[in-house]
Amino acid sequence: MEYHHSVLLKETVDGLAIKPDGVYVDVTFGGGGHSREILSRLNEKGRLYAFDQDEDALLNAIEDDRFVLINENFQFMKRFLRFYGVKEVDGILADLGVSSHQFDVPERGFSTRFEADLDMRMSQKSELSAYQVVNDYSQGELQRVFKEYGELTNSGAIAKAIVEGRQQEAIVSSNQLKTILKRFLPEHKSHKILAQIYQGIRIEVNQEIEVLKAFLEQTDKVLKQGGRLSVMSYHSLEDRLVKRYMRDGLFEGQPEKDFFGNVSVPFKIIGKMVVPSPEEIKRNNRARSAKLRIAEKK
Repeated sequence: MEYHHSVLLKETVDGLAIKPDGVYVDVTFGGGGHSREILSRLNEKGRLYAFDQDEDALLNAIEDDRFVLINENFQFMKRFLRFYGVKEVDGILADLGVSSHQFDVPERGFSTRFEADLDMRMSQKSELSAYQVVNDYSQGELQRVFKEYGELTNSGAIAKAIVEGRQQEAIVSSNQLKTILKRFLPEHKSHKILAQIYQGIRIEVNQEIEVLKAFLEQTDKVLKQGGRLSVMSYHSLEDRLVKRYMRDGLFEGQPEKDFFGNVSVPFKIIGKMVVPSPEEIKRNNRARSAKLRIAEKK
């Protein structure tokens, strides 16, 4: 089984404007598709550092003297690059979201297709799992998760149903969760709603929004002037953060203006947002929601 189909592979790496002797970072190594493409464009002086918190991804490590794979969450990018003596890089690539491998291994609990224990941890070292979110969170906390991260309009009713359901017995498996929420899953759109419920729980388990913010705030400190940031996201919550940070260097509010009314922001947007072609979506349905944005450090 192939570990992961790299979405917009050429476009994402093209966005980095690779220098053959440059230093690059792939913060979402996964199956190594993007990393292999970057390495193919580097000469013997070039270097690539990759991050992946998922232990399964270590099996895909590339045997190459120019390559280092770091088994850590990319929110610690700057710290671990410093550990390897790297203060500045020429480009950073991030392919956000869940890998095909994580979706396709039933016991990881990411997919709505399989019966599995409630897990959804991207790192097996993480203490918080989907089981704890579903069984230990208060009704108010669950409502927040489904409203903010699942973008569900009936988040309160879904949270209430889970709290009532778990009073009978602990909710251990995906089938139990689906049974409790059956009335919210009309046949014609059950997959979409269930995917939103899963998305909310998964984002909470892995603290994906906070991790993304922490990562983005490090990019302009790690990139050299003229260095490129190439980020692909798969849902609107991530894409809004990426878009705002590339445009304003902030997630909220407006960038400060100087005495003359000029705005100082760390990045310059390169080109327009890129989405997969109909052909790519046909080959890989998971590509359908991908959005690629590219920026250059000023």
